[in-house]
Amino acid sequence: MTYCVGVLLEEGIVLGSDSRTHAGVDDFASFCKMTVFERAGDRVLVLLSSGSLAGTQAVIGLLTQQADDAGIRSARTMFDVARVVSDAMRAIDRRDSEHLEKHDLTFNASFILGGQISGERMRLFRIYAAGNFIEAGADTPFFQTGEAKYGKPIIDRVITPATSLSDAAKCVLVSFDSTMHSNLSVGMPIDLICYERDALVVKKRRRFEEGDPYFAALSKKWSEGVRAAFKELPEPQWAA
Repeated sequence: MTYCVGVLLEEGIVLGSDSRTHAGVDDFASFCKMTVFERAGDRVLVLLSSGSLAGTQAVIGLLTQQADDAGIRSARTMFDVARVVSDAMRAIDRRDSEHLEKHDLTFNASFILGGQISGERMRLFRIYAAGNFIEAGADTPFFQTGEAKYGKPIIDRVITPATSLSDAAKCVLVSFDSTMHSNLSVGMPIDLICYERDALVVKKRRRFEEGDPYFAALSKKWSEGVRAAFKELPEPQWAA
């Protein structure tokens, strides 16, 4: 399992991913699920991957190999980039599906794509395993993949398009903390990018390793705050 989240804001985009993969309860490993294609002054494209590691790595490998040959580095718009990613997913599916079926498996890879190309606004997409995709907007400013349910409540309560990048980054990290408390299949390191609107270069990128002092302090403060708020809740009224 995995957990990835992308948030589209007026100030920019926040994107985060965990690094835990597993093939059973006793077979855990760490792999980065964040891929950045960047050309300063022209484009910043970030892909967060979820699903079968073999499938997502094959797609990323194909995108990297074809990046400069009518690929994502030459796509004119973010919509075109989403189509290129979709085409790569379908190409890997066609290549592998017959062999996967012999083992009762199916192609399982999905992505969150966020970024900006010069001359265009920032955009955020959710690309499903079938290759179809949807785009975030003012009514739905964030997407999640993987083990989303534990982190979703905090994002629902905090995030609006007007939320600052700093507050959104804290919110995303709290959503990871909540998820890791409830599901062992999501784990550190956590990769985080805060992309600033129209920067066309990544200025804020951070990896939070196990035992990171800031993340530990954030987790502690959030837990204490939740407990304090709970104690202030009014008692239920039982009388008619």
